[in-house]
Amino acid sequence: MKCRHCGAEPRLQFLDLGIAPPSNAYLTDEQLRAPEICYPLRLVVCEDCWLVQTEDYVGRENMFNDHYGYFSSYSTSWLAHARQYVDSTCRRFGIGSNSCLVEVGANDGYLLQYVATAGIPCYGIEPTAGTAHEARRKGIEIIGSFFGKVLAEELGAAHRQADVMVANNVLAHVPDINDFVAGFTSLLKTHGVATFEFPHLLNMVRHNQFDTAYHEHFSYLSLTSVERIFRCNGLTVFDVEEIPTQGGSLRVYAQRVDTGRRSREASVDELLQREDDAGMRGQEFYAGFQTRAENIKNDLLKFLLEMKSTGKIIAAYGAAAKGNTLLNFAGVRSDLLPYVVDKNPAKQRKFMPGSRIPILSPAALRQYRPDYLLILPWNIAAEVKEEYAELADYRVRFVTAVPQLEVA
Repeated sequence: MKCRHCGAEPRLQFLDLGIAPPSNAYLTDEQLRAPEICYPLRLVVCEDCWLVQTEDYVGRENMFNDHYGYFSSYSTSWLAHARQYVDSTCRRFGIGSNSCLVEVGANDGYLLQYVATAGIPCYGIEPTAGTAHEARRKGIEIIGSFFGKVLAEELGAAHRQADVMVANNVLAHVPDINDFVAGFTSLLKTHGVATFEFPHLLNMVRHNQFDTAYHEHFSYLSLTSVERIFRCNGLTVFDVEEIPTQGGSLRVYAQRVDTGRRSREASVDELLQREDDAGMRGQEFYAGFQTRAENIKNDLLKFLLEMKSTGKIIAAYGAAAKGNTLLNFAGVRSDLLPYVVDKNPAKQRKFMPGSRIPILSPAALRQYRPDYLLILPWNIAAEVKEEYAELADYRVRFVTAVPQLEVA
């Protein structure tokens, strides 16, 4: 394969999680009787531009389709994050009723609903039909398409340029990252601003977040690699913030290279230096990640087996993509984990891909009262513990597996 940014051949092996189906390909009863398509899940590093990426086996159309199961609005903490982003960004850049805000990867309207409520003209771009339908139900205009330079030029020709463009947890999900970024350059107004949020590769490595690897994540991003990708496609980074979402993310602020007028904040060079100091442009930084992932897998399996041998019942919370990565890598099936609960009705009464564990409503926790609740989306563990605090009255204990096994 060739690096999806610079075209060199990535040779440095980073992580091998075996084979797995796409992480958001939840199964119906009918699909349980059919074969499941699995693909290798391996990550490699390009030592020319230091972009970490999955090996290519499955196209975007096979994952971001009409049955795509991730809906953003089922996390209260994520909704709060979106509301805060809208408030702070509109204040900082003077966005109002004469502006236009565009979100790429608008999902179910989790963010644009706050933009619309503030009276700011906006629209979203979202290729998955189910999430787009939910956004439209909220009164939000959605263009149902994948984003790239061609679509950006069409929108620009229709005088739909943006003062602000938003891409939250989308940059990692695009196979042609150059075309995607070039689209932002094309659609931004002369002095427009684009913001991108994505999990920080530095945190992924430091905190053993191997379960954030799945086929939908084509790239795993550092500021070092992102700044180069942006520069090659007409954007320049002028600010960066470290934010706690998704286990530690970056929010990058960018503008057009040719017309942007904002000065570069010290935060950009400070973070680039920290990445250099961590060794992110050297092989040693990436060594040992495979072993740490295997240790987490083994610790989880040991725990599940020990609990089963003593007659304890374990349930899981959150039919999340990262949970599917973990369960499939560990080979966990319903004999060790009888069910997973999830708040999203689109996932309920379906089955986890690969492991084929049934997905139930959270009401099952009160009905069946497990001894342990394994929180698969560890990034919202605090939210889950608070929302289901009454389970402690029934002596239910909370468990997370990443960055290491913890039983509370």
